[in-house]
Amino acid sequence: MSGLTPEQKASAAVRETFETVAAGYDNDSLRFFRDNARAMAAYFDPQESIRLLDVATGTGNAALALAGHLPLAQVTGVDFSSAMLVQARAKGAAAGLHNVQFLEMDMQSLAFPDGCFDAAVCAFGIFFVDDMEKQLRQIAAKVKPGGRVLISCFYEGSFSPCVDLFLDRIGQYGIERPPLRWKRIATEERCIALFRDAGLAEIRADRRDLGYYLESADNWWEVVWNGGFRGLVEQLPAGDLQRFREEHLQEIDKQRTSEGIRLNLDVLHVVGTSKG
Repeated sequence: MSGLTPEQKASAAVRETFETVAAGYDNDSLRFFRDNARAMAAYFDPQESIRLLDVATGTGNAALALAGHLPLAQVTGVDFSSAMLVQARAKGAAAGLHNVQFLEMDMQSLAFPDGCFDAAVCAFGIFFVDDMEKQLRQIAAKVKPGGRVLISCFYEGSFSPCVDLFLDRIGQYGIERPPLRWKRIATEERCIALFRDAGLAEIRADRRDLGYYLESADNWWEVVWNGGFRGLVEQLPAGDLQRFREEHLQEIDKQRTSEGIRLNLDVLHVVGTSKG
C-alpha cells in the first residue's frame, strides 16, 4: 500500500476485511443487521413511490428490507466490496425483489447527480470514514431538498462486556488495540451535532434496544470471525490463533446466564431532512 495516504490505507484495510467476511456476514449470530434493517424500513410509508439510496449497503440488508417494505419504490444499494454485493444480489433474487439494484461504488465517491434521490439511508457505515461530516454532506447532496437522510449507529456500551474482553485479550498478544470508530457518534447528542454540522434540518435521534442472547461462546466467535473484528484476529500468527480463541471463549463463557450470553446492542436511528 505504498504511496497511499493514511486514509486510503485505512479504507483499503476496511475493504479487505469486508471482502473476507462477506460469505459469513449474514450468520444468525449477527442478526442485529437484519433487525436493524427492518427497523429502518419502518421510517417509510409502504405507499411511498420514491427513489431511495442505501449507502454502504454491505450484503444488502437495509436495501432489501426497504425494497420489500416499499413495493412502489426504486432502491439502489452501493458498496465498495464486490464480495458483499454478490451476497446482496443473490438475496434479492431469492426474495424475488425487482425494485432493487446493487452497484459497486465507494461511498466516498458517490457517482450520482445531486438531488436525484428522494431519500438516503446508511446503516452502520458513516463512522468508517475519518471525515463523517463531509461524508454525510455528500450523501445529503444526492437527496432532493426536503428529502430524508437516515443513518443507524451503535450506542455507547454496545457489545460490552464481550468486546472489552476481546480487545483486552488480543492486546495481550501484541496486537495494538484500535479505537472503536463507531464510538465517535455513540450518543444522541453527537449524532444530532453531526447532522446539524452537515447542514441537515428537522433532526431526530431514536434509541432502540436490538440486543439478544447468544446460546454459546461459539456464537460470539461467529460475531468476531464474520464481522469487523476479523481483521484483528487475522493479525495473529497461525500458532497463536487457536490458543487465543480458546482463552477468549473461556472468559466469554463466564458471562453466560440461564438465558445465554447477552449481546448488548442499543442502536441509534438518526433522521434529518436535506436542505438541498
